Amino acid sequence: MTLSPIILFVYNRPKHTAETVEALKKNELASESVLYVFADGIKKDASEEQIEQIREVRNYIHTITGFKEIIIEEASTNKGLANSVIYGVTKVINKHGKAIVVEDDIVTHPFFLRFMNECLDKYEDRRDIFMIGGYNMAFEFPWWYWKDIYVVHRSCSWGWATWKSRWDLADWSVSDYSIMCQDINLQNKFNRGGNDMFPMLTAQMNGKIDSWAIRWDYSLYKHDAVCIRPVRTLVTNNGMDGSGVHCGPLREDYTAPMYDNSTYRIKLPRKVKVYKTIESRFAATFTHQAPSLPMSWHIRHTLDKLGLYQFCRKTKHLLANK
Repeated sequence: MTLSPIILFVYNRPKHTAETVEALKKNELASESVLYVFADGIKKDASEEQIEQIREVRNYIHTITGFKEIIIEEASTNKGLANSVIYGVTKVINKHGKAIVVEDDIVTHPFFLRFMNECLDKYEDRRDIFMIGGYNMAFEFPWWYWKDIYVVHRSCSWGWATWKSRWDLADWSVSDYSIMCQDINLQNKFNRGGNDMFPMLTAQMNGKIDSWAIRWDYSLYKHDAVCIRPVRTLVTNNGMDGSGVHCGPLREDYTAPMYDNSTYRIKLPRKVKVYKTIESRFAATFTHQAPSLPMSWHIRHTLDKLGLYQFCRKTKHLLANK
């Protein structure tokens, strides 16, 4: 398995950036991985405080250690988040064919890089899988679902990975938007991952937000593609504290339990598909009414900690095929 390069996007949050880097360094594959850091430029209307924070971030990234190689690119002008991500990912992915991406407010689990690399390797030939996500929300899985991953028709921007063959298919101009506006069936199809998606796309097209992710979701929709996510989240977001530009406060019960086994037990099935029951529950979390964790989560968590989860899953499979 050839390890994917890591891309980190930074701007003006020195504390968050340091937490992101320190978490990445604790990943078991960090020392074998190449790290690209893209620092966006200063905005024309930036305050003195913001300029100082940008300088502090740029000073910090030149002190980073713990990776096989570190390549830093500092922009002379401000691209904005969306253009920075599109530019940086395109540049790296054209060279390496794949990439793992984090922004400066993503704190990763020590197994995050392993999960990303294993998924990139295992599902490279599944052209309907456009990306791997590291984050999961808190919603109840059906009692019969025992897999460690699931797939949905929505991207994940909080710690993710993709391949050049998929990234090259992106239509950043959203060329069919006018057609979608006139067809409620197309809008409903686009909204399979959450009924907030088409309104977000409309806001993007009207210049009210600056998002690469919702346009990437459009690419998934155009190709009927999916995103793999872990049942137990492998990242948290520490930037929902008012320090970022694009996100508000995060509900405490919005994030699923962090994967907390001391050994890596994530099994990647050869066959994956969208389950409508799971996708509908996943999509419902984007109404921002995510419930507290159900008892089934706690049962699964306890089995996992006791090392009995895989045993129960195998027993269930044997009984079902008896």
